[in-house]
Amino acid sequence: MNLIMTIITITVALSLILALISFWLPQMSPDAEKLSPYECGFDPLGSARLPFSLRFFLIAILFLLFDLEIALLLPLPWGDQLHNPMGTFFWATTVLVLLTLGLIYEWTQGGLDWAE
Repeated sequence: MNLIMTIITITVALSLILALISFWLPQMSPDAEKLSPYECGFDPLGSARLPFSLRFFLIAILFLLFDLEIALLLPLPWGDQLHNPMGTFFWATTVLVLLTLGLIYEWTQGGLDWAE
């Protein structure tokens, strides 16, 4: 209990110190030159807020999903040192099969195709 209170105290103190330091630091005053867009010395041709394809978002979500899968499966080699290694490998295989089925479904639905 003493360790938890020490960690909480240090966390709160560090947060307060950083908040106070941010108020004491000089504020940046933006002027017209700093706020103007810079495009190789030319005036900007279009809006900087161009819409992008939703496919990029879907590919990013799929990447995060499979990246998380790999991160969860990385400690798997140490699973054979547990008291029930077959159970560990069974659940890891189950997760791998479910994610593979999800990838196959996404592929067959055309979620990975760039051309429409």
